[in-house]
Amino acid sequence: MAFGGLAAGGGSKDVAEINMIPLIDVMLVLLVIFIITAPLLTHAVKVDLPKAASAPDQPRPETVQLSIRADGAVYWNAEKVDATAWREKMRLASEQTPQPEIHLRADGELAYRHIAQVMADAARAGLSKLGFVTDPRDAGAPR
Repeated sequence: MAFGGLAAGGGSKDVAEINMIPLIDVMLVLLVIFIITAPLLTHAVKVDLPKAASAPDQPRPETVQLSIRADGAVYWNAEKVDATAWREKMRLASEQTPQPEIHLRADGELAYRHIAQVMADAARAGLSKLGFVTDPRDAGAPR
């Protein structure tokens, strides 16, 4: 079924215009939908949330590996040091903020007086974080 004009030519020509009516209808329907649903989206549920306070993260202190071999040699982070050098390093470490943790590794055959001397030097320097490192693999072995 073709629409034609009343012209005497009677020839049919294609219409090259865009029909805007369906586009306007779709836009009006979308506008109505958004007008109706927009107030529903702003409805909020009231929830009584807990209050929390937190402190800023403190920087992790440095860890110093202090090793004592069976012959009495002392190593500060795998560097061999003598008594005056480790006392100076302990003094400098005690001035740091936060103070480093001292992990003390001692040979099992070492006399306790060497360990006590290092611990006393650490206490005199003002270091308070001192820990012993052990090897759990040898804990149940008979001697």
